Amino acid sequence: MFKILFLILILQVLLFGNTVTLAVAANVSYAIQEIKKEFEKQYPHVKLRIILGSSGKLYAQIKNHAPYDIFMSANMMYPQSLYHDKQTLQKPHVYAQGSLAVLSVTQRDLGDVLTLFQSDCISKIALANPKTAPYGKASFEALRNAKILEKIKYKVVYGESISQTLSYTVNATDIGIVATSALYSPKLQRFKKNIHWVELDSNLYTPIQQGMVLLKRAKKNKDAQLFYTFMLEIHAQKILQAFGYTL
Repeated sequence: MFKILFLILILQVLLFGNTVTLAVAANVSYAIQEIKKEFEKQYPHVKLRIILGSSGKLYAQIKNHAPYDIFMSANMMYPQSLYHDKQTLQKPHVYAQGSLAVLSVTQRDLGDVLTLFQSDCISKIALANPKTAPYGKASFEALRNAKILEKIKYKVVYGESISQTLSYTVNATDIGIVATSALYSPKLQRFKKNIHWVELDSNLYTPIQQGMVLLKRAKKNKDAQLFYTFMLEIHAQKILQAFGYTL
């Protein structure tokens, strides 16, 4: 009888397993789906639950005890802050480095995008909110360093996250600064490099190091720790590279 009950328990674990809840920065929204498929293929007993949002919003939710196991931020600042506040199991790790791209649905001469931003043919520019989105902060830093931020501020339309900024760029504005990684997604491959988009000069902004951290809630969740390790290994890293991240 005990053996039968034990087998039933094992079957339940295999069928339903543990759920690992991930708080994921919006810029990773495309790559994370491919990572999820690969992880669940290798570990079918584990199910990943993905919550997407701007890093600032997710950070605020974690501070207010949101039930997340892992936080994948678009910067290192928020994970480091959680670590210093003793809300994590260990120091954060950099899992990817992102970059910025300028995207226009309409074909334009993208040879000098900084001049293009200032031209009369551009009336609306989509940028992520620098207060909540690390990619927005990097965008503002780039424009400030290029000495054009004050000249174009009146044209700016803010997205709460970098994914919302992408939506604005595609549907509502003339041009926008987006995460390069988004442009490698199947949905956006119709936009061609040097025709619809170019990478923004990386010398204009601080490298976007994206940090990941295990939260205290995951202390007894071995599957969360399994995914954390997986994110730093070759399969996940190759997927991130395929989406334009550098490592």
